[in-house]
Amino acid sequence: MIKNNKTVFVGVSGGVDSSVSAAILIEQGYNVVGVFIRTWTPDFIKCTWEDERRDAMRVCAHLGIPFLECDAEKEYKEGVADYMIEEYKKGNTPNPDVMCNREVKFGVFWKFAKEYGADAIATGHYAQNNYPVGDSTKSRTKIKNYELKKGIDNSKDQSYFLWTLKQEDLAHTLFPIGHLEKSEVRKIALKYKLPTAVKKDSQGVCFLGPLDMKDFLGHYIESKKGDVLLAPKEPGDNKREVIGTHDGAVFFTLGERHGFTLTKHSENDKPLYVVAKNVEDNTITVSENLINNTPEQFKKYNLEKTNWISVTPEDNKIYKAQIRYHGEYVDCDVKILDKNTAIINFDKPMLVSSGQSIVVYYENVCLGGGVVSY
Repeated sequence: MIKNNKTVFVGVSGGVDSSVSAAILIEQGYNVVGVFIRTWTPDFIKCTWEDERRDAMRVCAHLGIPFLECDAEKEYKEGVADYMIEEYKKGNTPNPDVMCNREVKFGVFWKFAKEYGADAIATGHYAQNNYPVGDSTKSRTKIKNYELKKGIDNSKDQSYFLWTLKQEDLAHTLFPIGHLEKSEVRKIALKYKLPTAVKKDSQGVCFLGPLDMKDFLGHYIESKKGDVLLAPKEPGDNKREVIGTHDGAVFFTLGERHGFTLTKHSENDKPLYVVAKNVEDNTITVSENLINNTPEQFKKYNLEKTNWISVTPEDNKIYKAQIRYHGEYVDCDVKILDKNTAIINFDKPMLVSSGQSIVVYYENVCLGGGVVSY
């Protein structure tokens, strides 16, 4: 082990990924400090952060490293929870995990670490932060310094949630397990006899865990009965038959097929998907087909709040894009309008809600992305 005198603060969440990240950095010779990030939890959700903090403390004690606690309750409440609620009220479908990374893990956590003398921070994300070597500008332009790459384990890759990171973020960020498969992470945890070695992975919204989104939003947004409309089967037909009811258009996202009540049924009932919603009229439109009647209109979307990490997409180049975490990669081209906006064209129809993140890739490099705006 070579001592390098660099101090790295690791966000230890009480899970196996962050635990192994700390162990790897110690092995690499860093001065490692474990930091538990405490966030906001509403009263109606079972509090689990105390259990997670206890596991994080046990890991740090086992590894013989200092343990600190970063209070991010205010930033999480305002920057993640309140933002999510306000976006849903507008009829949008925000991604809280994207905002959690931007506001908390790479915002308040880095500020906290820097104030306490850290040279860098590290997290247990399955992603890679590479400084490109040699000429990597083939079919790309405006190369900067750091590249955010997918994690080696495709089933765990989390680069989708990190598209808002900038060069200044990557300059002081390490992803110690991004080059590993999940099975390898478990083996390392067992090798070091970490208390979290066989602990199950956390699920659900960042820091809040598993939750029913409609139930969560129902504590902040008043429910309001509305009509479920059946989309016409023929192009140009504007008639929409009322076939059911729902408790509020704001609670739905496009592509859903649950949460509404049908009052009219056909002989050959098939699953019905939400293909449109109108917050002002409080209606949702459903169809047997996700892309209904005029598929061409679902190929082009406006992006706002765009961020390009290492490369600005070129006109007339083919890229890949994801519209949701672990969604399929779809061919697309990107037209940059200005610093904050762009237009993305898919090669096939994609049903995307306003407020969703679309993330663009070139090979295994996450170029960045933006938020869909209607």
